[in-house]
Amino acid sequence: MAQHATPVRRARLGRALGPEPTAVSGVVLLLPGGEETSARRPSPMMATASVRALGRRLSRAGRAEGLVTHVVHYRVRGWNGSEAHLAADASWAADEIVRRYGDVPVCLAGVDMGGRAALRAGGHPAVNSVLALAPWLPEDDVAAPPEPVKQLAGRRVLIVHGTNDARTDPELSFRLAARAKKANRGICRFEVHSDGHALHQHRHEVLALAEDFVLGSLFGRAYSRPVEDAFAAPPPLGLRMPLAAGFGQSLRR
Repeated sequence: MAQHATPVRRARLGRALGPEPTAVSGVVLLLPGGEETSARRPSPMMATASVRALGRRLSRAGRAEGLVTHVVHYRVRGWNGSEAHLAADASWAADEIVRRYGDVPVCLAGVDMGGRAALRAGGHPAVNSVLALAPWLPEDDVAAPPEPVKQLAGRRVLIVHGTNDARTDPELSFRLAARAKKANRGICRFEVHSDGHALHQHRHEVLALAEDFVLGSLFGRAYSRPVEDAFAAPPPLGLRMPLAAGFGQSLRR
C-alpha cells in the first residue's frame, strides 16, 4: 500500500488589508503572537486578531503613499528553541515581499512572540524598521547566549510595553533595548503605564504611536515630537519614555 508523504508546511502571506494601492512603495508585515513551544498549526482567526486592528489603521493612514499591509501566517505556533520558526517565517515573508513588489522598504510589526520574531528578523536587507509591541523575550540565562541585537544596526526600532504586563516581563524588553542602543542610536522604547499585555487600556494612543513611527520610518515623514525626543534622549531616558494619555490627538508639532 503506497504511503502518502506528509505535506510540507509553508508560511504564507494573508491578503492585503484594505484596498491595495496602485503602486506599492512600502510594506508592513504583521507578525501575530505565538507560543514558546508548539508544532501545531496556528488558528487563522485567533492568530491574526491581535494584529488586524493595527494593520487596518496603518493601511488607511498610508494608502495615499503606497503602503500595503500583510499578515504573516506561520507554519507552526511555536518559536521552538533554536529553530526560531517564527523568525524564519518573518524572513521568508520579507523575501516574498521583494519578489512581489521589488525594492521597497519593509517594516516588521509584531506583538508578543511576533515581537520577538520582528526583532530577530530585523536584519533582513529589505527591512528598514521594526515595531515590537509587548514582545515576548526569554528570561536571562547564563547558560544560553543573550538575545541577539547586532542585526538591528541601521534600522529604526520602536518597542512598546505595558508596565503591568503579566505575560511578558517589560524589564526584559528594556534590557534588550539598552544593549541594542549601544550599537544603534535609532532605537527607542515607550512604556504604557498601568496597561497590561494586550495594551487595551490605552489602545488609541498605542495605535497612534505605531502609525507615527511606521509612516515616519517607511516614508520619511517627520516623527512627532515625543518620538523624536525618544530617539535623541540618552539611555535610559529614551528607553523608558512614558506614552502620554491622549497621544495622537495632535501628532505633529
